[in-house]
Amino acid sequence: MTLDSRLATPAVLCLGLLGRLAAQEAHHHHGETLGRVVFSVSCTPGARTRFERAVALLHSFWYEKAADTFREAVVADTACAMGYWGQAMSLFHPLWTPPVGADLAAGLAASERGLALARTPRERDYLTAIRTYYADYGERDHTTRLVAYAAAMDGVRHRHPRDREAAIFYALSLIALAQANATDTTFSYQKRADAILEPLFKAEPRHPGLAHYLIHTNDAPRLARLGLYAARHYAEIAPDVPHAQHMPSHIFTRLGLWDDDIASNIRSAASARTFEDERHLNALWDQRGHAWDYLVYAYLQQGRDAEAKRVVDEAAAVTAVYPVGSLTNAYALAAIPARHALERGRWREATTLAVRPSPEWRAAEALTHFAHALGAARTGDTAGARAAISKLDDIERTEEAAGGAHAYWAGQVRIQRLAASGWLARTMGDTAEAVRLATTAADLEDVTQKHPVTPGSLLPARELLGDLLLELGRAGKAAQAYAASLAQQPHRARSLFGLARASEQAGDLATARTRYREYLALMRHSDGARAELEVARGALSAR
Repeated sequence: MTLDSRLATPAVLCLGLLGRLAAQEAHHHHGETLGRVVFSVSCTPGARTRFERAVALLHSFWYEKAADTFREAVVADTACAMGYWGQAMSLFHPLWTPPVGADLAAGLAASERGLALARTPRERDYLTAIRTYYADYGERDHTTRLVAYAAAMDGVRHRHPRDREAAIFYALSLIALAQANATDTTFSYQKRADAILEPLFKAEPRHPGLAHYLIHTNDAPRLARLGLYAARHYAEIAPDVPHAQHMPSHIFTRLGLWDDDIASNIRSAASARTFEDERHLNALWDQRGHAWDYLVYAYLQQGRDAEAKRVVDEAAAVTAVYPVGSLTNAYALAAIPARHALERGRWREATTLAVRPSPEWRAAEALTHFAHALGAARTGDTAGARAAISKLDDIERTEEAAGGAHAYWAGQVRIQRLAASGWLARTMGDTAEAVRLATTAADLEDVTQKHPVTPGSLLPARELLGDLLLELGRAGKAAQAYAASLAQQPHRARSLFGLARASEQAGDLATARTRYREYLALMRHSDGARAELEVARGALSAR
């Protein structure tokens, strides 16, 4: 399918599919609509109905409900081998935090129980593949086991070429491998996954996993438009899944579609809150925290600072999280207040942010220390900046030593440390070192893929380089830095204003006026509290 056809009206997708779709039932349970999944297994009819509903939940990463429903399938049919496959898969969550400890043991046990019951070669293939991931978990790290699982699923799809689910789960494993290879800016894994998923989505336009994974595999600036069609439809396919309401915002964020982004995450947060109430969690489910972070990011790009502040205050009141130790919640609860301070340039406010302890994911704590370091450096507090940068250095070393999934976050903290150190050097009067450090941070960030847990850096390193160059009077170079930042993150308010200001100071008045107009259009819903608004209006009113 061409890019044009993926953005066009989808009527063509329905041609020739009426017979197939008529034979499929949308998965409902107490009013839930989850999308359509057809997955033949050798279980009793009652167990098979529960199994397919569980797979629909699995494809939307609603692991809690998926696990419950796979267990229901096994209760309905104790010989339903694939019900055990589903339990093992519900513990796997390849794009989220890898399973550890008891979950690894439980996943291995479930896969082996299923293998003992498997009635067909196809079922044995599926169960062998997921067992490949859990086998020898005490001796092999997550990435090594992930590679082995992907190879096994590749075998499953080739041995069963008419089995679309095998192809879909293999594509998901490629997306997971892409995440594990975060410095591959050729996006080779993502493109391979897209090539598998997109034709299948044309054939099965109500399948939740196909829409979901097309968003994930195209969650990068260079690829994002390829995921827009799926983003426009996923929430409609599975309207009762909080994650399905949120996921389109990954593409909306990459493209700077802030109104769509905000609407998506308002719906997702409300849906997540309903799940919390249903489960009597009395805690913040990480799906609501995740939606909050994306929501605050989008609000701030439109200058809707008061609305962002309401989310900041709600996040600050959180005293319990679910699940405990979740990277998603740890990241969101640290990022939300830091974004609110930094995006508005409230440097002194940034130095006062409280550090929320996150022993499992120290990189979440680093977000606050980064805000402290920038705030201190920008307000002339060299001692405070040094202390915060020292904290960043300590966390970087800790995450690097932890290895596995933590290695990626060590790299993110390194970028923060370098960027903050550049501003400290500027405060100390070492201009050359300031530019060198800031440029190094930007170059490193440019070749590192964004993790799906975040809508983006607290402040992009290339944008911070633009700020530094503009302050040093190098307006032309600053304009180049801001333009490069916008190419990666379109319609970012600070980069757009920075480009306008730098162009004005460089004497490029035509570009300056164009960019000021774009900035004011972006801020049309703002609450008017930012000083940049008056600067932009003043520049446009001047002859």
